[in-house]
Amino acid sequence: MEKKFLSLIKTRRSVRAYKSEPVPSKALDAVLEAGTYAPTGGGHQSPTIIAITDPKYRRAPVVILVLADGSASTFVEDGSCVLENMMLAAHALGLGTVWVHREREIFDSESGKALLREWKLPETLRGVGAIALGYPAREASQPAARKQNYIVRI
Repeated sequence: MEKKFLSLIKTRRSVRAYKSEPVPSKALDAVLEAGTYAPTGGGHQSPTIIAITDPKYRRAPVVILVLADGSASTFVEDGSCVLENMMLAAHALGLGTVWVHREREIFDSESGKALLREWKLPETLRGVGAIALGYPAREASQPAARKQNYIVRI
């Protein structure tokens, strides 16, 4: 495995403060495309990726929602892989992200269903997660030490 890829994984951190400058369309497109290449159960591609730049719906320069077909038995796993691909792609492009985990609660509610109707999306979509995306406002912190016995070989 290439050292550069392992370094990318090891240096990605959650970013909670962003510069106000917008994310260039080309960079956003690359991040979104990376999400579409995530593995999904049975290759069914249950997730839907929603990129939000409208200030009405966001606090970071971009918010990316990942919802998935709730009837897919692997919808949580599928959406989680999509989110991870996008977070790593963003980091490779010098962008920061943080996973926000309230989307299931939001999109299972009546107000969430109303948003889906407003956006002309199926109400069968369930929230998996979202990432805030933008240029980090400050340097990332150092990673915490890895816990003992994280890996067990049998």
